[in-house]
Amino acid sequence: QVQLVESGGGLVQPGGSLTLSCGASRRIFAVVTMGWYRQAPGKQRELVASLSSGGSTRYGESAKGRFTISRDNAKNTVSLQMNSLKPEDTDVYYCNLVTLGGQYWGQGTQVTVSS
Repeated sequence: QVQLVESGGGLVQPGGSLTLSCGASRRIFAVVTMGWYRQAPGKQRELVASLSSGGSTRYGESAKGRFTISRDNAKNTVSLQMNSLKPEDTDVYYCNLVTLGGQYWGQGTQVTVSS
């Protein structure tokens, strides 16, 4: 079983930046994608950004041009650099890992954008 642990969330002013990081509890194999999703209370979880094992990226509409996803294979981590943050980016952000053996989620980290 793989555990994912997120860090880097918090409170930031509009226009500011945050970097979210997600680490896996052990070396992971047969990775299909690693990525980040967000979810507001009462709403469906939605894609923020994902990175395939082949290096292809996908971004949700709200993230395009502002967020960048990256992965460190040696450290089993995936990061999300978020710039030009807006109040509407406020949500709980979840790390996601898809492997050939299953899908895993982190516990979530709160991102709040407010002045």
